[in-house]
Amino acid sequence: MSLNEQVSAERVHIGFFGLRNAGKSSVVNAVTNQKLSLVSDVAGTTTDPVQKAMELLPLGPVVIIDTPGVDDVGELGEMRVKRAMRVLNQTDVAVLVTDASRELQPAEFELIDMFKNKRIPYVVVYNKSDLNSRATTAENEICVSALTGYNINELRNLIGKIAKCEENSRRIVADLIEPNDVVVLVVPIDSAAPKGRLILPQQQTIRDILESGAISVVTRETELKSTLASLAKPPKLVITDSQAFGKVSRDTPSEIMLTSFSILFARYKGDLKEAVRGAAQLDKLHDGDRVLISEGCTHHRQCGDIGTVKLPNWIRGYTKKSLEFDFTSGGDFPNDLSGYSLVVHCGGCMLNEREMKSRIRHSLDCGVPITNYGIAIAQIHGILRRSLEPFPEILAELN
Repeated sequence: MSLNEQVSAERVHIGFFGLRNAGKSSVVNAVTNQKLSLVSDVAGTTTDPVQKAMELLPLGPVVIIDTPGVDDVGELGEMRVKRAMRVLNQTDVAVLVTDASRELQPAEFELIDMFKNKRIPYVVVYNKSDLNSRATTAENEICVSALTGYNINELRNLIGKIAKCEENSRRIVADLIEPNDVVVLVVPIDSAAPKGRLILPQQQTIRDILESGAISVVTRETELKSTLASLAKPPKLVITDSQAFGKVSRDTPSEIMLTSFSILFARYKGDLKEAVRGAAQLDKLHDGDRVLISEGCTHHRQCGDIGTVKLPNWIRGYTKKSLEFDFTSGGDFPNDLSGYSLVVHCGGCMLNEREMKSRIRHSLDCGVPITNYGIAIAQIHGILRRSLEPFPEILAELN
């Protein structure tokens, strides 16, 4: 992946929802001008969420998600509905497609209530208006015909308008630095590193530094000392991979601020304050407690994997407790967290902000503290306070 590509996690996620045979997939195909979803007259043709990263004018880079009908029936149908509902956790803009020939059904009103409860901006699309026209009064309602193309361009513009209202000015690191500041990024190269490229959080952080007019210097932890010695002036900030936190902390003079990619991403698309509070739970674990370690992506596990090997060993060594660990990855995040005493999540670089915050909120609603890899590792190495120096308002949580 090049620095110029926008990853799916950074794109606006547009989810299409509705009952079976409302023409939902036909509207998706019309809006995208592609045969993205299979279309037929048979109810329930869409059996699983269909996801596609693409460019959608006038909005730009987006992820389009077509979902099964929420009135699907039978045992399999119930499973499909659950998958459709799970899509809500990553949806930035919801599109409810309904049949213009009838009034909204109870299941559709339930969907609207879900949109509102999750604070998802939404559009109600009355499809098949070539057969049955109707008046719309709300700003977020529109009549279209996927068959004739009527109002499809207007629907694109409406989705774009709503999505633009949701945009924010989140930055990974640019708000912490000034033009011409030097930022040193410590990037270990080991057997788990992707051949020929940097991992996504490193790419995105470098890009954010460049866009701010600052200077990025990339080095390995083994060359950090010589890198710092070679600079004409001390760097404003050192950012490290969490796995090298201990060595990097020892090699970085105390007057230079230090943090990690994982901590930056906890702030960027999660909740840094809650993650810091969650790290305190490490000191409260007891023998027999269960800890969930969750990653937002799926990848080939290697010997010494951080999530399944290193973190459990570090946590056991730090707590001196006999603990049980469970592991999830990708879209598999448990609905029932009642059996856990702590959730330790990755930085979430492959999840969009809405899904990451949904997981945090769900954990807290279940009464389970949640932290992330980098913050847990900083706590274990006794350098959490130092790693939070760039964020004085969060540092106050430790006082």
